[in-house]
Amino acid sequence: MECSAYLDEYEKLVIRMNTPRVIIDNAGCANTTRVMIDSARKHGILLEAVQILTDLNLSIKKAYISSDGRYFMDVFHVTDLNGNKLTDESVINYIEQSLGTIHSTSSKSFEGLTAFELTGTDRLGLLSEVFAVLAELQCNVVEATMWTHNMRIASLIYVKDCDSGSPIEDSHKIDRIEGRLRNVLKGDNDIRSAKTSVSMAVTHTERRLHQMMFADRDYERKHMTSRISDSPVVSVQNCLERGYSVVNIQCRDRTKLLFDVVCTLTDMQYIVFHATINTAGNQAYMEFFIRHTDGTPISSEAEKQRVILCLEAAIERRASDGVRLELCTADRQGLLAEVTRTFRENGLNVTRAEVSTTSDMAMNVFYVTDAIGEPADPKIIEDVRERIGLSNLKVKELPMIDHQKAEKDEPTVGVGGTVLLSLGSLVRRNLYNLGLIGSYS
Repeated sequence: MECSAYLDEYEKLVIRMNTPRVIIDNAGCANTTRVMIDSARKHGILLEAVQILTDLNLSIKKAYISSDGRYFMDVFHVTDLNGNKLTDESVINYIEQSLGTIHSTSSKSFEGLTAFELTGTDRLGLLSEVFAVLAELQCNVVEATMWTHNMRIASLIYVKDCDSGSPIEDSHKIDRIEGRLRNVLKGDNDIRSAKTSVSMAVTHTERRLHQMMFADRDYERKHMTSRISDSPVVSVQNCLERGYSVVNIQCRDRTKLLFDVVCTLTDMQYIVFHATINTAGNQAYMEFFIRHTDGTPISSEAEKQRVILCLEAAIERRASDGVRLELCTADRQGLLAEVTRTFRENGLNVTRAEVSTTSDMAMNVFYVTDAIGEPADPKIIEDVRERIGLSNLKVKELPMIDHQKAEKDEPTVGVGGTVLLSLGSLVRRNLYNLGLIGSYS
């Protein structure tokens, strides 16, 4: 009996030790809300924490990450997209609850839907053809996300049967849908690389899209963008005396940037032990001290180059090329096929799409360019809006991160290996910002 009681108390102690401790501080910084979390260390926990924050469309101005031994301690300086501190108690409570149960955090539920994964070569009108096939086969698209990068496309589409309103379970119908979609993706010249599959796994949608494009090796393909000045700068060096590889990144800042980078490092089986993230103006500076999951640093020049290419691709996939069009209207059968057909007929190419339905309302976002990837003619955009409905389809400015309110008390981290922080300095900086030591200078 005493032994059993002892084990019960021990189990409670283990649970308390492994439950993340979360502190949200609105007083310590003038212009940002500070989110602090410490927990037992496990592979992937940093990604889960960043995912929670970025799913709320919060802007991460700075971050200090320290993960050694059995524990990790992180500090995130966040604002809303307008650069304001977080004041909504419901948002703050959600962050505390979600981060506090991070070990058991799950993805958005898509129960009751059938998920199709598509990859292939991008071309003008491809999304229109995909939605047309689904409409013809009586599939109602409930949620969908589509990315393009380096002339490749990856899409995750959640559908239900139009007649029954239930997930599609008939294996013959699923095979037929897959076959039709695969033929569309193949086109005339993509016979070998076009892929379709029915996804049974519950995975965060955007993480899954990164995994799909990584598996499709989009990072190896020739860059087609003309915006060379906006390309990320990534470097990798080894800090052999400490057993780390050091990744430095400089690129244009945007929402969900840190998620895209950490997601890629995690799925490539690297562990982030220490990191510093800072923003200045519209630029983001990131430095990561990483190792393989087996505890070793990057071992070859070829591996370094692969990491650089993969991180560049991860940053570029979500780059918002083109005009942002927001469609908000009553949902109906064939709506997406009709709208995207109108885009195609007017020479507009969809480079990214986010489709969702809420209470029978379609709330969709499309990023469009002209047929060769250049900015679309404003007159054509207006013609398309008139055909679809001026009140239904609106041109929206890209959500800009407000940098004017960002704190300026942190030095910028160098990139490309030119200004590397020493490991000792990095650790002291992290501990200082966690409030565990005094001045680190």
